[in-house]
Parts: sequence; C-alpha cells; structure tokens
Amino acid sequence: MSSYHPDKWIIIQIKGEDPHYKVFGCWSGGYLSADSWQLNSGITEVHETETSYNFSGYSGSVYFCGKESYGLTSYGAGVVHGFVEKYTNSFIPLYQQPNIMSLDYRL
Repeated sequence: MSSYHPDKWIIIQIKGEDPHYKVFGCWSGGYLSADSWQLNSGITEVHETETSYNFSGYSGSVYFCGKESYGLTSYGAGVVHGFVEKYTNSFIPLYQQPNIMSLDYRL
C-alpha cells in the first residue's frame, strides 16, 4: 500500500460509463526536484480527522490531504487545464471545495 501527502489537492469528478471521483494531488518542487502531480485510481472511501481527509483508492493507496490545502499549485492548474481541454465533458475539476463527507463516492 502506498501513501501520499500532497501539498495541494482537489477532487475531480469523472463522468461517463463508470462515474466516480478522484484525488488530484500536487507537490511543489524544491532546489533539487521538480513540481509534480498524481491522480489517484478513484476514491473508494474517505475518513476524516481533525486536520485531514484520508482518501482510500481502488489500488489500495491512501492520500492524506490537509483540510487547509484544498486547491492547486500553478503547475497543477496547468495540468488540470490540459485534462479539461482534452476530456471536455468527462473530467470535471471541483475547484471550490465541496462538502467532502457528503459526496457519493460510489456513483
């Protein structure tokens, strides 16, 4: 099982034959590393703590996402924009933080 702790993150809604939600995580690079991003395999469940939402994915990975870090880095925003242009009607970024615990992750 892999675990991830993105610097910034948003929820992506995937529409189509198998609608579901995914976590899009962004990491800011530093002196020796580049900015990066990752899209999880699809949210299967979420657990809330005082400071974070912990998203489990189909692959078994867990994304530990800080409640105060919802959003995108400038690099991540460019990547998301590219996906939106390519998959116009099926890749829907939720730029405004939704009520995380009320989303139906088993669409």
